[in-house]
Amino acid sequence: MVASIAASAFLPAASSSSASSAKPSKTIGGAPESLDVRGIVAKPASLSSGGLQVKANAQVAPKINGTKISLKTDTQKAEDEVSYSAPRTFYNQLPDWSMLLAAITTIFLAAEKQWTLLDWKPKRPDMLTDAFSLGRMVNDGLVFKQNFSIRSYEVGADRTASIETLMNHLQETALNHVKISGLMGDGFGATQEMSIRNLIWVVTKMQVLVERYPTWGDVVEVDTWVAASGKNGMRRDWHVRDCQTGQTIMRASSVWVMMNKNTRRLSKMPEEVRAEIEPYFLERSAIIDEDSRKLPKLDDDTADYIRKGLTPRWGDLDINQHVNNVKYIGWILESAPISILENHELASMTLEYRRECGRDSVLQSLTAVSDTSDTLMDSGIECKHLLRLECGAEIVRGRTEWRPKPVAEHVEAGFTPAESA
Repeated sequence: MVASIAASAFLPAASSSSASSAKPSKTIGGAPESLDVRGIVAKPASLSSGGLQVKANAQVAPKINGTKISLKTDTQKAEDEVSYSAPRTFYNQLPDWSMLLAAITTIFLAAEKQWTLLDWKPKRPDMLTDAFSLGRMVNDGLVFKQNFSIRSYEVGADRTASIETLMNHLQETALNHVKISGLMGDGFGATQEMSIRNLIWVVTKMQVLVERYPTWGDVVEVDTWVAASGKNGMRRDWHVRDCQTGQTIMRASSVWVMMNKNTRRLSKMPEEVRAEIEPYFLERSAIIDEDSRKLPKLDDDTADYIRKGLTPRWGDLDINQHVNNVKYIGWILESAPISILENHELASMTLEYRRECGRDSVLQSLTAVSDTSDTLMDSGIECKHLLRLECGAEIVRGRTEWRPKPVAEHVEAGFTPAESA
């Protein structure tokens, strides 16, 4: 009884006579008053069941600002949509071709831009210029060729590439030569058989001849190949050219031997290693007239300039945990007089590497100049160099030859001749 009273407070029950005789009243939109907001019709209570039975809660039509509104049923909504939808034709069933055309156009524009940036077209019929590749093998797989673009941060005060930049190009091509040949082990340029035996390459002698220095934006082409040097050594040569004109920029030759990575002692070349590298030997020399003159030893009495307190930085170490051989060149030139560096350019260099240098070493750079007259601008100069530890142990002996800088380049760089300063 209590439940019936509670239900009647929200949903008044209609009598049987009124339910059978009265028609359901309509509201705006034609929806019955017994239709709730969910579109469910509430059936009147049956008196014969002896109680009030409600299938679903029914509510009166909602009001907004005092006006009754009705909600359309799902069926009515579907009918309205069908009545107002456009007729189905072949045309309006086609995909949106404008979007597809825009996508295809974007792809073609991006491909055209990449094609232009690569500029892969050859400058000469026999040469393919690609400054972004890792190089390729030529001459029946005996010569490795790679191109380098001179970057802005590789150019010095005289607007030309530094000698360290060119030497780094030589080292990079040597390593990539081993890599592209399929001989690379887990060491720094070491072959697979060398890695098994904990052997690494160390350079003992280097000779470099520079004909001219490239400038910012130039592309240089580096060729490198290897040959035998005695029973336990290997010679590696380089020939550097201007990629556009083919003019020679630099020639270099070096001798390498093997050292045990753990004991730091020199080692003979195992037959297994020789069998790996011998098929790549090419008996051809980049430098015809090698400098076989003996390099003298300098000391405090024979040196004209001494620079002390040189220490390796962490970035100067290579993967074999010793100072990169290119870094030695910069240390050697630390003791060269500024008058030579300003008015002359390095024409040739011969180095003999005698000992490796670690990260805790403290070094001294010694230089002796062959001619200290006032005619530095009129003739070439020869210098002797020594890089040693503080204890006196020799690291590198060297000889450099310098020629006057070209007049146009010298004036453009803003240098003033020594005698007019």
